[in-house]
Amino acid sequence: MFAWFQRLLPKTGNFFEQFEGHAAIGLAAAHATAQLLEGGPDRSALLVEINKRENEADEITRDVLKSVRATFLTPFDRGAITALIGALDDTIDEMYAAAAAIDLYGLTEYAPEMREMAQVAVDAAGLAVEAMPLLRDVSRNGPRLHELTEQLIRLEGRADDCHAAGLRRSLEQYGKSDTLRFVVEREIYKHLERILDAFEDVADEIDGIVIDHA
Repeated sequence: MFAWFQRLLPKTGNFFEQFEGHAAIGLAAAHATAQLLEGGPDRSALLVEINKRENEADEITRDVLKSVRATFLTPFDRGAITALIGALDDTIDEMYAAAAAIDLYGLTEYAPEMREMAQVAVDAAGLAVEAMPLLRDVSRNGPRLHELTEQLIRLEGRADDCHAAGLRRSLEQYGKSDTLRFVVEREIYKHLERILDAFEDVADEIDGIVIDHA
């Protein structure tokens, strides 16, 4: 009976394609977020695009979680697959959260530290795009994957520095004269920081896969 049941299950899922697709969506969302924080005239279109990308990413995440349950043989431990797709999804969720806060508060001017953090997110998303195909052969690509995760962690540190500097600037400019503006900017910084925190989680999950399979 068990052998018959096994034959009904997919032998392998398309996890690599899903990881790669999700990372590509994340890069597109990061570019849109960075453009949004440039304060250009395409604000409404960029908000729509970020929302669209978040929905596309959620769909892939749901498919991965379904495939994990339905697939008999997976390329990595099921927990590693769900943790990696979850970390990737968190990056886009925080991009969407930042965009939603910007839309809610009607923010149209952005501090240079905010713009730099958004660009750091673009760089991090690009590294994730490079890393995903390398997971198809972890034993061969382990050293390069480790280099990419180190770069992701360094980017997270750079974003932390921008976050701290930006909050100091905002407090000095608005702490006494415009408390609401300071609160709004602090909210945006929080989401921008969380984007890079999520990319650091992506790095940690990749490192775990490399350790287990390289």
